[in-house]
Amino acid sequence: MPRSRFPLIRRNNIKRPSQIFLPSLERERALWTAGIRRLAGVDEVGRGALAGCVVAAAVVLPPDMPLAALAGVADSKLLERPRREALYERILALASAVGIGSASVREIDRLNILRATALAMGRALHQVAPVEHVLVDGLPVAELGIAQTAIVGGDRTSLSIAAASIVAKVTRDRWMARLDRRFAGFGWATNAGYGTASHREALARLGVTPLHRRSFASVRLVVQKNLFDEPPPGGHFVE
Repeated sequence: MPRSRFPLIRRNNIKRPSQIFLPSLERERALWTAGIRRLAGVDEVGRGALAGCVVAAAVVLPPDMPLAALAGVADSKLLERPRREALYERILALASAVGIGSASVREIDRLNILRATALAMGRALHQVAPVEHVLVDGLPVAELGIAQTAIVGGDRTSLSIAAASIVAKVTRDRWMARLDRRFAGFGWATNAGYGTASHREALARLGVTPLHRRSFASVRLVVQKNLFDEPPPGGHFVE
């Protein structure tokens, strides 16, 4: 059996993300030219948050799509919310397929955040299957079991990955905004569950909710402290 031109995992030496401004289709076109017709860009959002699930998105772009069709798409972290929301709608309209996967807080605490992130990515890819090759932001994710190219800073260099980062972030931000109405006081509608100063202050004052990640040190310390304290009045203390 002839050896595949694409090993299961490849590492790439690219410029530092700070040197990159706009993503391109360079890596996608190289794979399309080599005969890979269905490839997906994958990215995650929420890995470092103290609360809420981790979300991954997989975006399959059509091989004949011009770069200009998704002009303005970039690393979601560099875009203002209104711009992200508009680009999200355009990506859904122009992509061949879009998949969204998540891993729950319970899965994060049971598996650890890295394995839970891989689980969310796998779920996103399952929704756009079959996929021949994956462009993934960051380090290789062997758990995916699909031929892949791992790109450090990929959300700033690959259009497919940048599109996935926008879909994942808009999806998760909307979920956290809805949850903010259930668990008032933590500011999730604005901080999306990340460990901002105001979120940490609220965590100390109100206690831990079922959506806080107990495997994370900042949350675990609050749980341990509350074992010896009375529940905060009107708070969310969870044993």
